[in-house]
Amino acid sequence: MKLQNVFPIAAVLLAGLFTGCSSKLDSNLETTPPPSNVNSNVVAAAPSLLPAVDLGLAGNFAILSKSGITDVYKSTVTGDVGSSPITGAAILLTCPEVVGTIYSVDAAGPLPSSVNNPSMLSTAVSNMEAAYTDAAGRINPDFLNLGAGSIGSLTLTPGLYTWTSTLIIPTDVTLTGGPNDIFIFQVAGTLTMASAVKVILTGGVQAKNIFWVAAGAVTLGTTSHFEGNILGKTGINLQTGATMNGRMLAQTAVTLEMNTVTKPF
Repeated sequence: MKLQNVFPIAAVLLAGLFTGCSSKLDSNLETTPPPSNVNSNVVAAAPSLLPAVDLGLAGNFAILSKSGITDVYKSTVTGDVGSSPITGAAILLTCPEVVGTIYSVDAAGPLPSSVNNPSMLSTAVSNMEAAYTDAAGRINPDFLNLGAGSIGSLTLTPGLYTWTSTLIIPTDVTLTGGPNDIFIFQVAGTLTMASAVKVILTGGVQAKNIFWVAAGAVTLGTTSHFEGNILGKTGINLQTGATMNGRMLAQTAVTLEMNTVTKPF
């Protein structure tokens, strides 16, 4: 046989061989089922480089408000408490309920533990307002109107989340990530958490790095548990027995009813 006749025949045989293998591989790929451990409730974005929100002096407080703090005894607050510019008489927490300092703009604050420091309070409130403006003004969210405003049973990863209306948390929600990851939740309306529902942190996520920014009132249901800093344009309301690992920074009033609030460190 001449050599020029051998090479075309070999080429044909090799082409047939690879074509057959490719067909088998494609068939296997098409019939392979997806992994069984995929959780469709996990909401993931690309790795986030989101900068934290600077709270300034407001970060020293567990509770800071502009128009007072009401309380149904007995609540337990770990961290400083303050209200300005309203008179200290609008701070209804008593000294035994606070592990920290109660700051007032005048001598009418709770006795005997209240400290009169209007200048510091004015700066802290100004920092709180600036933090709200910063957080609410962040653009290009990783998620827009996730869950149509209902995020119960979801597992959320770090990033910027925006809702153009209300947000409800009807069942437990999980935040997963690392100790330095930042979460910012922008809510154009009210934020409501149902009774006995929890915000759960996994993977080392820290409450101090979570920012809930709400233009409307924030309400945490009875015996619920919340994690993170609330920057409220209006009121923040904890219903009976609700607990919180975070800060309540309200541009109007804060309402407590036998609650436990702990400032994260």
